[in-house]
Order: sequence, then C-alpha cells, then structure tokens
Amino acid sequence: MAKVGFIGLGNMGGPMAANLVKAGHEVRGLDLSAEAKARLVEAGGNTADNLAELASDADVIVSMLPAGAHVRKVYAGEDGILAHARPGTLLIDSSTIDVESARFVAAAAEKAGMPMVDAPVSGGVGGASAGTLTFMVGGPDAAFEAARPYLDVMGKTIVHAGGAGTGQAAKICNNMLLGISMIGTCEAFVLAERLGLDPQKLFDISSTASGQCWSLTTYCPVPGPVPTSPANRDYQPGFAAAMMLKDLKLAQEAAHASGASTPLGAEAAALYNLFCNGGDANTDFSGIVRFLRGKTEA
Repeated sequence: MAKVGFIGLGNMGGPMAANLVKAGHEVRGLDLSAEAKARLVEAGGNTADNLAELASDADVIVSMLPAGAHVRKVYAGEDGILAHARPGTLLIDSSTIDVESARFVAAAAEKAGMPMVDAPVSGGVGGASAGTLTFMVGGPDAAFEAARPYLDVMGKTIVHAGGAGTGQAAKICNNMLLGISMIGTCEAFVLAERLGLDPQKLFDISSTASGQCWSLTTYCPVPGPVPTSPANRDYQPGFAAAMMLKDLKLAQEAAHASGASTPLGAEAAALYNLFCNGGDANTDFSGIVRFLRGKTEA
C-alpha cells in the first residue's frame, strides 16, 4: 500500500480519493474547502495544510483541478509539487485541461525525475463514487504501468492513449463528440414533440435504429425512457453544462491551434455558451433540451 497525496477533493476528486482509502492506501488530501477535507477524514483519510506537507512524504500524488493554470501552478510553481516531492514520486493528473499545459507539466516532471501521466476521466460523479470511471491516459509506457494499479481502484476502463498530452486530447475529442450528439438528440425530441410523436415511441425506434447513440440510450434528455438519466431529476447535474462548455472551449482552442476544421464543435460551444449565460450553468448538460424547446416555441 502506498502513501497517496490527493489534491482537489470536489465532486469528482472526493469520491476518487475515498476509493483509494477503501483499497487500503494511506491517503492525505488537500482542498480549499474545509467541508471537502472533512468528508475525506470521514472516509478514513487524512488531510494536509499545504502542498509542501502533502508532497514531501507521498509515494503517489493525484490531482483533480479546474484548469490548466491551476495544474501549472500546483505542479511547476515556485512552491509547487516538483519543488517538494522526492524524485521518483509518481504523478497522476486527472484534471481536464489544455494539451499544451499537460505537456508543459509532464516535461517539468520528467526533468525533476518524477514519472507523470495525464489521466482525465469520463463517467461523472456516479462513476467516481462507484469506481467505474474511464481513464484516458497519456504518458510514457513505464509511467502508465506504474499508475495503472491506482487507476484500477478508481476506474473500470483504463486506456493508454499514447505519449504526454494524449489523454487530454482523447478527453476533449470525446467530449466534443458528446456535446454535439447531445444537441442532436435534443433537437430530435423537440421536433418529435412539435410533430405529435410520443417521446417514448421515438426512443423505442431510434434506440434500435441508425440514430442510436449514448446521449439517447444512456442519458436520454427527456423524462421517462431512461429512468436513471438526469431528465428524471429535473436535470440535476451528473455533468454540469458549465463543465461541458469548458471542454468544448478546450476543443475549439485545440482545433484552432492544430488547424482542424470542427464547425459542429464550434456551434455546440456557442449553444452551450448561450445556455450557461442564460442561468443554466449548473444544470445538467442534457437540460439544453429545455433551451432548444424554448427557442422552438419562440
């Protein structure tokens, strides 16, 4: 069992850290929220007061942070992890950030003698709690193999995408596809309503026909057909619209930097931007069906 430092104990990081505790690891967490740290203590972990305390005695450090700027500061800042952790400490960043930041931090970690992987996740809060997340992992083969036992505790599907930054690349490509497909699914249901077609009938047909997709069969954006979808909980977030917008913006930044043409990704980002700015940033991203319905009615 290892000494694991965990930075970022929010809706995703908290359950992930708790699963490491359940697996028998000695977990010490750090977060700006006292409540988040208290939840880790309740789960059997411990807390640290600062990065130096957390990093100096850790065998493994896992992070789940909001953006690339935070990851750069926490790892490569003047008083960051690389300044305090021992050479050989395994670093796992599960934040969803821009590819450039992921590669910058990985290069700094390599220079400091610390193996590192970028390992963003898919699966939402439910997957974090159940330990069934999908990890998209970028980094050298040896670092991936070292990280795998810890990722296996927190996830169900672990995919090595390639070198440093490819985990982030996979995540933003996947979520761009998800954002686009959710809008398409929502538009189909809105059109069906206008044409007098029962939503359940559309689901029964499209879920077994060429329109089948995850946004329809697992995360159906209208109440009824999929009882576990947020549509049946007044769109309380499993994955908030603000987080989808963040990922779509990252995809657009990457598209512009690489010269890729992503017109539907750009349109999806624009629509989610309107949705969030209209007061629905903390609504589940599938709740955009209500926004589209309102546009139709207008």
